[in-house]
Amino acid sequence: MSEELATRPEESPRAPRAGPREVWRKGGRLLSVLLALKVLLLACTLISGGAFNKVAVYDTDVFALLTTMMLLAALWILFYLLRTARFPDAVPYRDAHAGPIWLRGGLVLFGICTLVMDVFKTGYYFSFFESAIKILHPLTQAVFVIVQTYFLWVSAKDCIHIHLDLTRCGLMFTLTTNLAVWMAAVVDESVHQAHFHSSSHGNASHSRLAPDPEREGSQVGGDCPCDTAICQIFQKACFYLYPFNIEYSLFASTMLYVMWKNVGRLLASSTHGHGQGHGQAPSRVSLFQETFFAGPVLGLMLLVVGLAVFIIYEVQVSGEGGHTQQALLIYYGFNIICLGLMTLVSLSGSVIYRFDRRAMDHHKNPTRTLDVALLMGAALGQYAISYYSIVAVVIGMPRGLLGGLNLAHALLTIAQHTFQNVFIIESLHRGPPGAKPHETPPKEPSLSFANLDALHPLPTCPPTPRPVGPSPAGPQEAKAITLAPRGHWRRRCLKDISLFLLLCNVILWIMPAFGARPHFSNKVEDEFLIHNQEMPIHPA
Repeated sequence: MSEELATRPEESPRAPRAGPREVWRKGGRLLSVLLALKVLLLACTLISGGAFNKVAVYDTDVFALLTTMMLLAALWILFYLLRTARFPDAVPYRDAHAGPIWLRGGLVLFGICTLVMDVFKTGYYFSFFESAIKILHPLTQAVFVIVQTYFLWVSAKDCIHIHLDLTRCGLMFTLTTNLAVWMAAVVDESVHQAHFHSSSHGNASHSRLAPDPEREGSQVGGDCPCDTAICQIFQKACFYLYPFNIEYSLFASTMLYVMWKNVGRLLASSTHGHGQGHGQAPSRVSLFQETFFAGPVLGLMLLVVGLAVFIIYEVQVSGEGGHTQQALLIYYGFNIICLGLMTLVSLSGSVIYRFDRRAMDHHKNPTRTLDVALLMGAALGQYAISYYSIVAVVIGMPRGLLGGLNLAHALLTIAQHTFQNVFIIESLHRGPPGAKPHETPPKEPSLSFANLDALHPLPTCPPTPRPVGPSPAGPQEAKAITLAPRGHWRRRCLKDISLFLLLCNVILWIMPAFGARPHFSNKVEDEFLIHNQEMPIHPA
């Protein structure tokens, strides 16, 4: 079967035959997964051990491991690029669904911010030189980011067909490297946040995560000899750029996983060379076309108001005037309004899909499967935090206005993630706008397959359809003339809903990513989540 697919000219004229290694596809995938798990467990052990005071794991040990992993991954990427350049037949297929332009554009944007962070890290560690590995680590990460970004930009759609097991292991090792870098950034940022709030609020519950004086300089922002103005600027800039480094690692991991799934994959002629359905990328001009502009305008308003609320929250919580209660009321009030609107809008989108007659796309698609898994997995973290907040508020003794807003915020967070995920997953399985269900015949009032010569004597008026111009295939052939579909307003509403949810999710990501953590500032949640559970909270 694989040989027949490989020899069909319409699918790929130079497709290689499936060799003996392709018979052991599941075994090759299992081998690469086992390799990735072993490396990831080693990295997780060192990184998590370095976050606690009494464990004799220093940052130099973590930096040495991460530097070695990034160097090996960069060398393998260069080997992959040289190998595919020398053998054009190595990539006979390209998956049109993989690596859309918005994902690659986001990868480049976060990669640039990561490079800026590496510059600040290099300057920070160079200001109080302790060991060479601390300076070598950000420099190595900068090289790794540049090489990997170029690799994913040009090769994200590859379905390679040579050295399958080696390619799977290399992709999985690179994915594991990104996960290790992601975990190191999350742990370092969480330790910094816990130490900052414990020192500013005098809370001893974070003492397990506070830097140990005997381990000076073990973390960025710990008790290091940073007594110059330039050093403090580097230190603060690193923490403000950590969210971009975290997102870059996640973007790269998702693209590498899709490439790993596409190793040795055979594509049919309908999916080779062009995209359809879920993988169809909108044109640059059509982003804001066919919209009512209500969604983008309302989303931009919430984005601007959210930035103002975030600034007010940060100023009042970190200040010495004791305005934490007022800051929490403003924060919860804005989030309740935003989450409530997002819940209603997601429900409206699901209702609109009930009247949509587009065909469902049930084809096997690794990109869509990963999207659904990431949506559900990311929601689990928000569900856990929300349920802990609900229990903390219900059991806690103070039940004033702040407790009611906190409870409403937690409930709306659960509802918003649930209905938004349902809406997104349903939209991922919809076909392109012109697709119709196979079992449904065409609806009545439409003019189809008319002769162009017979249409010339008809009077022209605005409501009537205009004949389609002659095609290069031949003017003598029949032309399809179709009236404007009745569901045009539905497409406009769905696009408004999507743009509104996009802008709202941006502001809901910015606020916790750059320091707005009400769980640390709220005394009820702080005592229940941190003191009793002894765990840091880092919302996804």
